[in-house]
Amino acid sequence: MGEKIMVKGTEAIGEAAIRAGCRVYFGYPITPQSELTEYMSRRMEEVGGVFLQAESEVATVNMMYGASSVGARVMTSTSSPGFSLMQEGISYMANAQLPGVFVDVVRGGPGLGDIQPSQGDYFQIVKGGGHGDYRLPVYSPSSLQEAVELTIHAFDVADKYRTPVVIFADGMMGQMMEPVEFPDPIDPGSLPEKDWALTGAKGRNARYVTSFDIDPYKLEKMNKNLQEKYKKITEEEQKWEEFMTDDMEVLFVAHGTVGRIVKSTVKMARDKGIKAGLFRPISLFPFPYQRLSELADKVDIVMTVEMSAGQMLEDVKLAVLGKARTPFYGRLAGVIPTPGEILEALMKELGR
Repeated sequence: MGEKIMVKGTEAIGEAAIRAGCRVYFGYPITPQSELTEYMSRRMEEVGGVFLQAESEVATVNMMYGASSVGARVMTSTSSPGFSLMQEGISYMANAQLPGVFVDVVRGGPGLGDIQPSQGDYFQIVKGGGHGDYRLPVYSPSSLQEAVELTIHAFDVADKYRTPVVIFADGMMGQMMEPVEFPDPIDPGSLPEKDWALTGAKGRNARYVTSFDIDPYKLEKMNKNLQEKYKKITEEEQKWEEFMTDDMEVLFVAHGTVGRIVKSTVKMARDKGIKAGLFRPISLFPFPYQRLSELADKVDIVMTVEMSAGQMLEDVKLAVLGKARTPFYGRLAGVIPTPGEILEALMKELGR
């Protein structure tokens, strides 16, 4: 690790990808992440990589499919409407078992929306988005340092399980600046060989990368293999943070930048004599249901806070299973909740 430097969120994620050994980037500009595409256009040339601005997000994801199939560590970044356009290709990559990292810097919606921060892509990112029975590992950082670490981790997870992985950011994280400490770069040549990649037969048996089989029984077998993989990911890849949960009487649940905001609410609540705590899921799939369920045994209220209409709330309720009340507070369309208004919503729930 080197010294800390001030960097913008989009650029921090891009640099982290390069240091993780990513040497192929395809993208299409869309606010509020266009700086990441711009950054990669400059840095890829400097490190001897490949940058290509595609003609659309649909083209981008299909280029991802091709580059991944020959063994490259490949990434793209986009924002909500662009990620919507990538869903068919992501489904193809999932069933073809092709690794790749997608960064979605979420903006307000639905529709064209605005370029302000939001978490309204939760259903699209965490629950699949495209067609078929597939899942994507999803990581939601709350700081730029964590975004760097999770981006590097995402490439490792993608290769380990041969799956697309998503970094769930938002417009606030993409545009903020913070001091970040980057790890030393990985030499792409030192990465483990991918014994499935299409590198030319050269006397060996042919390899195939495909996302379908016309025989339904063989396709069902492909699907069952995927489900076994997702089960393993669920068992091994859960991440979360707990904040002041040892003596809590009330529990907040929030992810990403909202989790960061709610930490201030927790401190404000404690100043008023309310022992609040925070559970912050870092992996949204796999969602840490078991640990949240255990924490719900200790409280009467588990309050979810999101920049959405309550999309993560459904997973919170599945974890809590009626053991506590599950009120919700959310802001929409790019409006950022403040610690004070979150505390006010809790006070109303407590009848104070």
